Amino acid sequence: MDDSKRLVTMANQIAAFFKPYAEEDAIKGTYDHLIQFWDPRMRVKMIAHVEAGGDGLSPIALAAAKLLKKPASAA
Repeated sequence: MDDSKRLVTMANQIAAFFKPYAEEDAIKGTYDHLIQFWDPRMRVKMIAHVEAGGDGLSPIALAAAKLLKKPASAA
C-alpha cells in the first residue's frame, strides 16, 4: 500500500470515530487529531493528496484535511 492510500485509510478511520458527533464537531475532532498526532511529513502528504483531488477520503476526513495548512518550510 503506498503512502497516500495508507494515509487515506488512517484519516478515514479517524473520521469514522467522530462520525456520531455533529458534523462540525466531527470535522474539528478529526482535524485536531491530525494536528496532534500526525507527523508534519504525514500532514504535508495529506495536503498534497487533497490538492490532487482527495480521492478516497470520506466527507469528514476531506473537510478536516482541507483545514490543514502547508508549513512555511514546505511551501
